[in-house]
Amino acid sequence: MRPDADHVVTGGFACIKGLRQHEMYASQDRLRKPRMRNSDGSYRDASWGATMASIGAKVRQLRRDHGPQSIAMYVGTAAGFSVLHPVFAQGFMTGIGSTNMYATATQDCANKFSVARDVYGFPFTQPFPDLDHTQCLIIVGGNPAVSKWAFGQVSNPVARLKAIERRGGNVFVVDPRRTETAKAAGEHVFIRPNTDIFFFAAFLNELIVEGGVDPKRVQEFTTGYREVVDLVKTWTAERAEEVTRVPAATLRQMVAAYIAADGAALYCSTGVNMGSQGALCFWLQEVINTISGNLDRRGGTVVGNGLVDFPAFAHKNGILMRSEKSRVGGISSVNDAFPGGVLADEILTPGHNQVRALFVTGGNPLLTMPNSARLREAFEKLELLVVLDIVHNETASVATHVLPCTAPFERPDLPFIFPLFLGMQSRPYLQATKALVEPDGEQRDETSVYLDLARACGTPIFGSKVAQVAMEQLSRFGGPEKRQERLLSLLLRLGRAGSFESLVGQEHGRKLPGHSPGDYLGKRVLNEDGRIHLAPDRLVEAAQQRLEPMFEREVAQAKKGVLKLITKRAVATHNSWTHNHARMVAGKRHTNYVYLHPDDAAQRGLAEGDIADVSTRTATVRLPVVLLDDLMPGTIALPHGWGHQHAKGLSIASKTSGVNVNLLAADGPDALDPLSGMAHLTGFDVVVEAAAGARNVASWSGI
Repeated sequence: MRPDADHVVTGGFACIKGLRQHEMYASQDRLRKPRMRNSDGSYRDASWGATMASIGAKVRQLRRDHGPQSIAMYVGTAAGFSVLHPVFAQGFMTGIGSTNMYATATQDCANKFSVARDVYGFPFTQPFPDLDHTQCLIIVGGNPAVSKWAFGQVSNPVARLKAIERRGGNVFVVDPRRTETAKAAGEHVFIRPNTDIFFFAAFLNELIVEGGVDPKRVQEFTTGYREVVDLVKTWTAERAEEVTRVPAATLRQMVAAYIAADGAALYCSTGVNMGSQGALCFWLQEVINTISGNLDRRGGTVVGNGLVDFPAFAHKNGILMRSEKSRVGGISSVNDAFPGGVLADEILTPGHNQVRALFVTGGNPLLTMPNSARLREAFEKLELLVVLDIVHNETASVATHVLPCTAPFERPDLPFIFPLFLGMQSRPYLQATKALVEPDGEQRDETSVYLDLARACGTPIFGSKVAQVAMEQLSRFGGPEKRQERLLSLLLRLGRAGSFESLVGQEHGRKLPGHSPGDYLGKRVLNEDGRIHLAPDRLVEAAQQRLEPMFEREVAQAKKGVLKLITKRAVATHNSWTHNHARMVAGKRHTNYVYLHPDDAAQRGLAEGDIADVSTRTATVRLPVVLLDDLMPGTIALPHGWGHQHAKGLSIASKTSGVNVNLLAADGPDALDPLSGMAHLTGFDVVVEAAAGARNVASWSGI
């Protein structure tokens, strides 16, 4: 693997994780044959025929005895990185007749989808900063230097941020930690974890007071302006400072830079999303970008154009627009999926439509979901748990059936849904790849797996016998790989982008026209009145009910010195995916650590290398301590994606000593944000103390 110096957009930039992919996919631990669980909990290799027959028989029985809603599916992040995978996964569940879908989004980004549906009329309408032209960028709870950019494709993010400063613009990074991004570019501003809502409310109020509103755009393209003015009028910079610890003068400096800039953007990511008020924060951010005149503006935020107008098509046909409630808790679905935080309850709570079978595709919920210890107990009670993956991970280690899938190098593909269908690329391009290598076992691509499952279960794909036969016939000449190429080619032709073969021939990619600010407002907004809804009733009501009580709690906590936990990620890791690679977990990277500011550590009698217990009402985890001046006092950081000891098929990762931070987070309907179904996975209260009887480990930890 090497960067492509001649690529039409990246210009030879690649991240370390991407350059090690081929080594991860060539692992000795790759799943190469289907597996079925024995009565003693061990696994045996099985043929595809026997595995499909076993799954099909169980699905038929469950549908007959308990109805289709007793069968559920969890769709993970990896599914979204392939164009056809999520389409066929949904097609399988449509054939089953079940709408019982769960998705990884409620761990990290469902707040944005939920709010976008209310504000813009469609959940996948996600404006993003026009990085190459903005003169002021304010990043809240994001770290693109390490995690790149949420949803969109941005090559070499650090260079792009530095370019803003070189052309005289301003970059502000608002975060409880002086992140890699903050060190690379711009001005860093500390903020207490989980107080972002007060930052956004005060920012909006200051914007209005200082005359930063574009009245013409507000009048022509929006509704609800007066309601948001009334909502935030009491949230001054001084009042917000009491809990955020962002100095009032600093907030006003940011607002002034934002107003003065010829194109400005506020952008938030997972550090905000995964807090307790992620939906309200994202809503106020979008209100700010809109009323200031920066939405749909050069240098502000833009709404991309995809290969086809997917938002218009999906909105018209009700795709991603269902409004159903979860059986337990009555929480609304987002993107046609229920919150992952109630999945354990849905399995453990008897009654009509109780979940008895689960298909997990492209995800690892036993590491990513809140209160994962309870979720493991729930999974162990399922009558059927089918995992589609490339390795035998933690979730697969309690599955009844494990199905081996092809890795990205073993299938043809196009860019994933956000750049392809929504145009979420800072510099738009198209690229197609054929399969580079043959599978080294009996792995199958997901389109084939779901077609086979549909036939075995007697439930044709998309509920259509015609579709089932047609999809199967597409592989008659050339096999499953040709079926995928033909389907991808059809997508390209629908978007008038030529054939798959012609795009493959452009090996360095095909550059597309840049974004066209001014083509969204009044033209592509999908609310019935064609306007941006600044004050959706449920968001306004939630803010009115929550902000004052939360403010009082935060004031009290700040006085008591309560510690708050944030997550953290290293450049060599992507969620849990890279820990089974020896080089990625070598030396001091063999575990995660609890990072403490030296003052907080001293107050608790902790030193570098000591073992500490981190506790919530849900659980306690034990880790070695690392002191970190880059943290705001009162904040601890604990990287996520660890805790592989239960993985029966990860020979390297299972020997690491890290712990799963999501053991500490609460699940269940009372622990979720009812606006979005999001779990509270960062910025929550913890107690940290020296672990009784544990020795200092500085000598062996490599720190």
